[in-house]
Amino acid sequence: MRSLGLTAGFLLDTVVPDPRRGHPVALYGRAAGRWERAVYRDSVASGALFAAGAVAPVVGAGLLLEGAPATAAATWASLGGSMLGREAGRIADALEDGDLERARALLPNLCGRDPSGLDAAGIARAVVESVAENTSDAVVGPLVWGALGGVAGVAGFRAVNTLDAMVGHRSPRYERFGAASARLDDVAGWGPARLTAVLAALAAPVVGGSVREAWRVWRRDGDRHPSPNAGQCEAAFAGALGRTLGGANVYAGREDRRPTMGDGPPPGVGDIRRAVRLARAVGLGALAVAAATAAATDRAGRGGGAQARLRA
Repeated sequence: MRSLGLTAGFLLDTVVPDPRRGHPVALYGRAAGRWERAVYRDSVASGALFAAGAVAPVVGAGLLLEGAPATAAATWASLGGSMLGREAGRIADALEDGDLERARALLPNLCGRDPSGLDAAGIARAVVESVAENTSDAVVGPLVWGALGGVAGVAGFRAVNTLDAMVGHRSPRYERFGAASARLDDVAGWGPARLTAVLAALAAPVVGGSVREAWRVWRRDGDRHPSPNAGQCEAAFAGALGRTLGGANVYAGREDRRPTMGDGPPPGVGDIRRAVRLARAVGLGALAVAAATAAATDRAGRGGGAQARLRA
């Protein structure tokens, strides 16, 4: 049942567009925002209270809603692979039309870096890096946690990831308050990020790359990134695409210089669509892994129940 629900939710994500208003994740974000305003103090302890109070009810509700239909609904609501591909494609369209200003206006839909000073190559790199990182956060992570924990796993992972996006970034307001949410997201995303890297390396031929080269770059460069998870995904994508990622990024006027990953030239406009193809292949691979894991878990559970009944 869990395997069927994950597969149905994945398919729904490809054919049912996200609603413009009233998306479950957006509604959750607004509720979490109200909770933040109620408990905010500039301390790590208050941030931990915020994270616990925002995630525990979601997981608890998920435990009460097991079954294929509920798993499918939670998976559809939590997945963002189709949206990721559409947004990246819109930016690629703008750049291919030579409309740099439109591409700059669209970039904040994918990442938080300042687009005002970016040229076409800078935007292309930003999109490729965002596609790589978000393939783990928006596709592989929900599927992995759904396979392990059903509705509670899917919804809990999406809640944790949402909190990290809200308060996990370093700033004067969230340096201490957001620490617990950021660390929780690191823990929840550790396995999905590495599975994303493995699948990206294996899928390298889909974009004309080499499995061996992608694997080599991932193992060499994956730990260079300041994020313990984003670097795994970006390094594997860099190796699979044969491009170099990383460098200086500007966030709200602050430059953040990151190590480079990969050995090829910087990504160009054409590499955006290659990255989207690679992300789709990774998503299909993650679905196969998650469905097989869920099916095995379901069989083990039924076998354990049958043995208990025999003993009784």
